[in-house]
Amino acid sequence: MSSDLSFIEGEYLRDILNQPQALEDTLANLESPKGLLHLAKRLNSGSFHRIVLTGMGSSFYALHPLCLDLIGHGFYAMMVEASELVHYKSRFFDPKTLIVAVSQSGHSAEMIRLIEVNQKRAAIIAVTNTPESPLALQSDAALLTMAGDEFSVSCKTYVTALIALKWLSYVLCEGDTRHIRQELKVVVPAVVPYLANWKAHVRTLMPKLNKIRHLFLVGRGVSLAAAGTGALIVKEADHFHAEGMSSAAFRHGPFEMLGDETFVLVFSGDSRTRDLNIRLLADILEQGSRAELCGEDGSSLAFRFPDLSAGIRPILEIMPVQMITLALAAQARREPGRFELATKVTITE
Repeated sequence: MSSDLSFIEGEYLRDILNQPQALEDTLANLESPKGLLHLAKRLNSGSFHRIVLTGMGSSFYALHPLCLDLIGHGFYAMMVEASELVHYKSRFFDPKTLIVAVSQSGHSAEMIRLIEVNQKRAAIIAVTNTPESPLALQSDAALLTMAGDEFSVSCKTYVTALIALKWLSYVLCEGDTRHIRQELKVVVPAVVPYLANWKAHVRTLMPKLNKIRHLFLVGRGVSLAAAGTGALIVKEADHFHAEGMSSAAFRHGPFEMLGDETFVLVFSGDSRTRDLNIRLLADILEQGSRAELCGEDGSSLAFRFPDLSAGIRPILEIMPVQMITLALAAQARREPGRFELATKVTITE
């Protein structure tokens, strides 16, 4: 197997390696504007009956940790894909609903439709990388990420959205944002050394992924963010089919696809369900399929990251998947992340 990595050294790789700077810039610029604090106060006084979390693609998957945070704090929160929200669940557009809408561009087709359908009935908190976008300008409050320009596949915009959403969870739950700022500061020192070894990671992964036809990414809790986004970016970056789902869902049918041509990445997750995920890994390996554990106890350096707070886990979990996209591209001897059919911003429903 060729170790030539020149095929993958393009703009997508540049964006991956620039993630630490994007995270640092976003954290430095996070603040709680008056509009956001006002909405948080209304939420905690009972003015809102529900919180609807919405987006498309990786922006949607990034909402998993926030949803769990809000539910854990006692709020009624739900995730609804933006297209489904505007066409089939428009009853949620009312004054008793608080919407958190995530979109890196802020002017995708679904976000434009959301603004049109809402007509200022529900309060909207926007999380976006584009301050002059319709979503940012038409929202009641906005949190801005500082990812800068991005070539194609979401990497910088995804991880900066995660850090902004963790900040938002503290604001909405009226927590101490000074505490979460200190907690989030450790993410960059954790990401930098991992990405510095990208060549070693890719070369480690290439034989593990050799001749696979089916790729699954599975986890529980906050790891569903990486499972969903990971499968999406593999398809976008490599034109290779992948599926992301819960570890429990994998046992309900997809388990039948196990074999030598199937690779399953299992996110170990937090202590509540880690034993269940490790048991799934063992059962997969027993069937002769290929699988690896991703987490603090990862089965190789490419799938291992430091044992840090739960708030940082979703950011760290996506890094090994990014390495998978590079390894698959290196095997295929093609540049990853160069779109042939899609566009960076989806403007057609």
